[in-house]
Amino acid sequence: MPLFKKKRGTDDTIENGAKLITLAKPKSPVAEQFRTVRTNINFMAVDHPIKSLAFTSANISEGKSTIAANVAVTYAQAGRKVLLIDADLRRPTVHATFNLSNHVGLSTVISSTAKEVDLDSVVQESGVDNLYVLTAGPMPPNPAELIGSRRMRDFVKMTEEHYDLVILDLAPILEVSDTQELSSHLDGVVLVVSQGKTPKLAIKRAVEMLKFAKVRILGYVMNDVSSENSGYGYGYGYGYGYGYGDEDTKKKGLFSKFRK
Repeated sequence: MPLFKKKRGTDDTIENGAKLITLAKPKSPVAEQFRTVRTNINFMAVDHPIKSLAFTSANISEGKSTIAANVAVTYAQAGRKVLLIDADLRRPTVHATFNLSNHVGLSTVISSTAKEVDLDSVVQESGVDNLYVLTAGPMPPNPAELIGSRRMRDFVKMTEEHYDLVILDLAPILEVSDTQELSSHLDGVVLVVSQGKTPKLAIKRAVEMLKFAKVRILGYVMNDVSSENSGYGYGYGYGYGYGYGDEDTKKKGLFSKFRK
């Protein structure tokens, strides 16, 4: 998979896909950070197994799709059978990331009147062992109604029976209402925060909205952290709660503070 250059605040990820550094540079410090995210999510699943996991952000262009795709790859590399669902019907990226057709996908499934869903007809192989993809499909006129529907919730539960882990790339929570509604029916949600870009008030508001919907917030990934060790000008961290790291965090590119 190619490693794309992304400019902040553009549609580059939509057009070219997310950076799959876990494939392009699997031994890099940044790829190791993604494996750390996977490990910390697993720790959160000790008492409450996680079968459905979502990544979202407060606003657009904060890196949630890149993180969702790379974490999905790390789980697949660890031997888990993973389904990555592009549930951001307004700004889909997963089909571009894995160079797949988007003629049919999630919107096709949820808008269908069929009583049963043939996963083999809509789920595609990603090119990565153990990782399968359901693209967003054609952009519908009513994405909020589809994502927030009972059929969507039932579909996610059905996929949990066929895969070890279902990962959803959801739309930013401050941009749309359907993310909040669907998230409350999942086993966990991770909030993606872009250091130096995501306003603290936006993070606080996003957390408040998730908590109001009784969403199980597993933690957050801090994106675009300055790192002297990464060699790429950015890093990834994982923590529980919200906020920004201190100067030591910025140097290391990793935020790993947990709160019980």
